[in-house]
Amino acid sequence: MQALILRKKDWAKTIGFEKGEVPDPVIKGDDDVIIKVHYAGVCGTDKGIWYRQVFEKQILDSVKAEGKPYRIIGHEFFGEVKKVGSKVKNVKPGDFVSCESHVVCSRCFQCLHGEKHVCTQEKILGISQDGGFAEYVVVPQHIVWKTDTSKIRLEVAAMQEPFGNAVHAVSKVDVRGKTVAIFGLGPIGMFLTIVVKGLGAKSIIGVEPNPIAQEMAKKLGIDYVIPLKKFKSDKPYAHNAAVTDEIKKITGGLGVDVSFEMAGFNSSVNNCLYATRRGGEIILFGIKQGDFVLEDYNRLIVHGFTFHAVIGRELWKTWETTRALMENISNGVQEKLFNIILNRGNGTILPISEYTKERFENMMEKHPKFLIQF
Repeated sequence: MQALILRKKDWAKTIGFEKGEVPDPVIKGDDDVIIKVHYAGVCGTDKGIWYRQVFEKQILDSVKAEGKPYRIIGHEFFGEVKKVGSKVKNVKPGDFVSCESHVVCSRCFQCLHGEKHVCTQEKILGISQDGGFAEYVVVPQHIVWKTDTSKIRLEVAAMQEPFGNAVHAVSKVDVRGKTVAIFGLGPIGMFLTIVVKGLGAKSIIGVEPNPIAQEMAKKLGIDYVIPLKKFKSDKPYAHNAAVTDEIKKITGGLGVDVSFEMAGFNSSVNNCLYATRRGGEIILFGIKQGDFVLEDYNRLIVHGFTFHAVIGRELWKTWETTRALMENISNGVQEKLFNIILNRGNGTILPISEYTKERFENMMEKHPKFLIQF
């Protein structure tokens, strides 16, 4: 089968993914499910792997442990069940499904106490286990999610996993009637804009450097967009006063009720500290490795902020909410996802037969979100 792979030997020497022929997956365990992939979504994590910026240790250590020379990339996908193991009960051949990208162990303390999203033994599709940038993928049945294609179109169904990140993030706070700032309007920030607006936020402010993303956010109904411009500072972790002052101006000097940090930069976290009102809430979603500096620790305490750290999706609570939002035609979620974020498929669908490194890279730069079609 055809797949987009990253060879272990290429990590330090190249960028991008190689399109290659690899063996079809096979049923090895009684609870295995083989899925024929129809669409796979490309996200910021894939971009980071493309440029060799993230998950080096996880990828290289896992392929070494498996005795393989490559990893099949990709953790967002949608397809049709083709074959199942003898103990699989929740899906059957012909069912249309998406998957949770975190392959949880179901045995650790967290899994046994309803916290599977922070499983201590998890593997991640496309990183520590072969993923969905391939014609076929094999996964355990406990991460498979059935989808009604009479209610959710296939291209939108392929975005259930990342959309769930936004749903999980907003579940930590009540945004009804509140002012909200979203720092980082990448794909998850875009999804978050849709969810927050749908839940009745009073006003939404987005902070984003990419002009393409800025314009897309306006089409999604965001109230204010503040272009993030580079500024010189001897403290790269410092907040951007031009941005936070503008947010204070918009909110009448108060600051926003809720800040969502979606980019993962140290300066962006500190922007939240200076943009959020006293007693407000800050949701941390963006991921970066290494140490962070919190500007003015005294401010953090005296202003009485509440912090929420969010990772992945709560199984299966987040998926159930995502399904309800997508299946409800009246809320316009599907329409916005397909018509605006995917531009009705114009330029945002890449058939695997037409894959080249140059085209893939160009699409990553042009489109906040695009799909690979298998």
